[in-house]
Formats: sequence, C-alpha cells, structure tokens
Amino acid sequence: MTFNEFLSGISARDYVFQDEEYDRQIERAARLLQNADYVLVGAGAGLSTAAGAQYGGSFFEENFGEFQEKYGKGRYMQDMYSAGFYPFPDEEAFWGYWSKQALLGGIDADYTPLHRELLGMLKDKKLFVLSTNADKQFEKAGLPEEKIFCTQGDYFHIQCAKGCHPKIYDGVEMFRQMDQARKDCRVPASMVPKCPVCGGPMNMNLRCDSHFVEDDAWHEAEQRFSEFISEMLSDKSANVVLLELGVGFNTPTIIRFPFEKITSEHENISLIRLNLNDAVVPEGFGDRVVGINADMRKSIEDMKERMQ
Repeated sequence: MTFNEFLSGISARDYVFQDEEYDRQIERAARLLQNADYVLVGAGAGLSTAAGAQYGGSFFEENFGEFQEKYGKGRYMQDMYSAGFYPFPDEEAFWGYWSKQALLGGIDADYTPLHRELLGMLKDKKLFVLSTNADKQFEKAGLPEEKIFCTQGDYFHIQCAKGCHPKIYDGVEMFRQMDQARKDCRVPASMVPKCPVCGGPMNMNLRCDSHFVEDDAWHEAEQRFSEFISEMLSDKSANVVLLELGVGFNTPTIIRFPFEKITSEHENISLIRLNLNDAVVPEGFGDRVVGINADMRKSIEDMKERMQ
C-alpha cells in the first residue's frame, strides 16, 4: 500500500464515547498490545503535549516576551503554534522568531520520559511510527530513523520558500548563530538565508502550503512506511494494533481517518485511540476499538503496568 493509498481512508461514521470504566479500557488496551505482532503508532500534537512539551502560557511569555512587546499579543503572539503564522514585516524579523522556535521546539529539547517509556512498552513488537510532529522526539528517545515517517517536516531543516528544487538544508548551526546575534527580535541581514538555486527567500521545512519540499529522505521514509503497511496487511494471521496518540481533528486525513478505514476493513486489526478531548470512536467496531479519554501519560503508564 502506498502512502497516497493509505491517505484515501476517509471516515463517514458516527462517533461515540465508549460507555466503559477507565480500568476496563486500560485492561482491554493492554491485552490488545500484549498480543500484538505489529504495532503502527500514529503520533499527533497531543502526544508531545502529554509528554511535557510547552507551547503557550507562562512558557511562551518567559521565552517570547520580547516578541509580544514588539508585535503585541493579538491573535498571534499567544503560543508557538499561533506565532508561527504572524505576518513578519521582513526576513530579518521572520528568522529572528523562527530561529528561536526551532531551538526551543525541537533542536534543544531533550527526549521526554514518556516517549522512552512508550518505546520500552513496545520493544518486542514489529513497530513503525507515523508522525505529524516536528520535534523528532521518537528519534531522540532511541527509535531508529528507519522506523519513523515524519510527514510534515521538522524544526531542523530549511528549504526554498517556493520549493524550486527538491532539496532541504540542515539549519541547526545557522539557528544557533542567529540566536546569538538576535537584537530587537531580528537577525542581521547578512544572516538571512537565500535559496542557492533561485536566490529567493528560504523557509522552514514545515508543511504549510503547496511549496513544502519532499526530498529524497522524505521519499525513502515514505517507501519504508509503505513496505511496513504492505507487510502488516498481508499477514492475515497476525494481530495488528493501530495505536493513535493525540491525533485530533486538525489534520485527521493523515492518521485518524486512515486508521479507522484500515480497522474497518481488516478483522485482525484493532484500534487504540488515546486523546484527552477527542477519544470518540466509530460505532460498529466492537471490542476491536478502545477510545480512552484521559491523561495520556497516565494511560500509557497504566497500560505498561498491565502488560508486565
């Protein structure tokens, strides 16, 4: 199954919250994982939040207070997600902000205990991770890069803003230099990167428009994902669990809807959905679906304890 075929899964189902006690849900989820041969993890922003990643509130005010003072809080300067859409007046201001977000949001962030605990819980399974997160937490926690497909880019690379050629560039050292040179929320004009091919502006390699660059490494990860899916689906005797972590309705067509479609089409596949607010599940899946509407960190800890 190719990635595009995987993405063709569109949900048209009625959702329900499962009327079941938390302990019973944990018990069922732990049993499904215990018996699983394959586990495909779908990781969304809710996983990073549950793991302790901070985007707004006092964290944003402490680290981006100068940007709030300069540009005003308004609709943008509330958290790192919203601030990323601010219409900065020029490239010096753009990179003044983004160099700091890249460092705090991904580059300098240590692995989280929750990611390490999750991988420990699944260490004996045939495992692959499909992620929309940009922080590289699974890789930092010890999962080989060959078992991860980050579809939306990351905080570590930049690209031509118009995507004029299919190549991305390591931005880590550049961001560190910008962080040291930043004054009044801006970087010096001499530090502003330019596309080495067309000479135009550069951008973060984060999917925000049709110019997102899918380089060779992206396509290689896509191929490994497709091979894993094909192997997983072809083994009709295997127990397969789709473990969905913190995926809401912001971009449901990448993980949430395809997971539901695959579960509906294969009786040997079960779906575990962990989400603090959106753990609703499709009707009609019976015992093959568990939707746990609780703190994800506690849910993973409790499942791991039951599995042991």
